[in-house]
Amino acid sequence: MLLKGKAVVISGAASPRGIGRSTATLMAEQGARIAILDLDEEQARDAAASLGPEHMGIACNVADLDACKRAAAEATEAFGRVEVLCNIAGITQPVKTLDIGPADWDRILDVNLRGVLYLSQAFIPHMRENGGGSIICMSSVSAQRGGGIFGGPHYSAAKAGVLGLAKAMAREFGPDRIRVNCVTPGLIQTDITGGKLTDAMRADIIKGIPLSRLGEARDVAGAYLFLASDLASYITGAVIDVNGGMLIHG
Repeated sequence: MLLKGKAVVISGAASPRGIGRSTATLMAEQGARIAILDLDEEQARDAAASLGPEHMGIACNVADLDACKRAAAEATEAFGRVEVLCNIAGITQPVKTLDIGPADWDRILDVNLRGVLYLSQAFIPHMRENGGGSIICMSSVSAQRGGGIFGGPHYSAAKAGVLGLAKAMAREFGPDRIRVNCVTPGLIQTDITGGKLTDAMRADIIKGIPLSRLGEARDVAGAYLFLASDLASYITGAVIDVNGGMLIHG
């Protein structure tokens, strides 16, 4: 029970086959009380209810600072204190550089990068007041290798921004015993990739993965669990790759 007695807030965890939901499930199994944040309040509550009666769902648009502050107030009032924030909410768009319009740029950057900042801003004062915490941010292998399979250059830019933001927050808030780390998944089988991979594409991608399989949501959830737990108490500013060896770098 690595998270027994801890309260965890997870953004983007309502989708049944997503990384957020898998993370919520794994952390609940390890004793955590979970608050699931999602744009759709009903879906957030249904997802939380599927974990058990001690969990809760909260409506939150991560690109709205006031909404993030309201969600933080609701979670801390319900749980007393929140030890872990998992920034997982994200969206993607498979377009090329010259096809990215202003609205596309704003939408992808708002959810994937601004949302990490706003939720962190909402919870850091509470964590600081209560002696520390763990913030875990979702980046992507596309930020490291300069492009992904289903995300355009603006997605790569947003996820690279998450890496820089998280490392800067790790430096700033380390004295407050707030750890900030990133997870960089490779190609994970979720609703985002569901139906978009042909058998030929899948076989071709697997050729470049030393572990010879695509990732599952629970593979990423395991990294989140580790970084949330006291096993990672001396780890901050780190980037954990979960890509089966798709990208091996120094």
